[in-house]
Amino acid sequence: MATTPQPPPPPAPAAAAGAHTVFVYGSLMADEVVRTILKRVPPAAPALLPNYHRFNIKGRIYPAILPVESKKVAGMVMTGVTDEELQILDAFEDVEYTRTRVDISLADSSDKMLADAYVWSDAEDPNLYGEWDFEEWKKLHMKDFLAMTNGFMHELEQPESKTRVETYESFMQQHEQPAPGTQVEG
Repeated sequence: MATTPQPPPPPAPAAAAGAHTVFVYGSLMADEVVRTILKRVPPAAPALLPNYHRFNIKGRIYPAILPVESKKVAGMVMTGVTDEELQILDAFEDVEYTRTRVDISLADSSDKMLADAYVWSDAEDPNLYGEWDFEEWKKLHMKDFLAMTNGFMHELEQPESKTRVETYESFMQQHEQPAPGTQVEG
């Protein structure tokens, strides 16, 4: 009995062809933030970015990285990020950051790989100082940051959406104002 040849298997999903690897080092190390932005948490592993430093930014609760010889930044590498998710991350990181291809190494195995990372756009920014601390950020700022991120994602769905920087600044201004009915001493 002759069998009819089977058609070839369907091609792999488009996500596989457009899969990206992204090194994250700040608020995006928190699964809750990633889930709010991407509606899922891509697979991730601890990773190191050599010859960069993670700075605090005066007046901001999120960090910046810039190249600094002999320093390293501990973070996570997310894999399987789709083209659409990368566009959402680009919008989230806004104009303050430039997506840059960097060499990283996996913390567990020291295997090296290329990944995209969001590098601070202004290398001469006088507002960068010290070393940003993820654990401190989780304790002091994650709750407010998640609320701001939810606002940004809601705004992103609107026809005339604000940028992430505008959303952040407006959120912080609202939270720094005294509550209605309270007096400000002057």
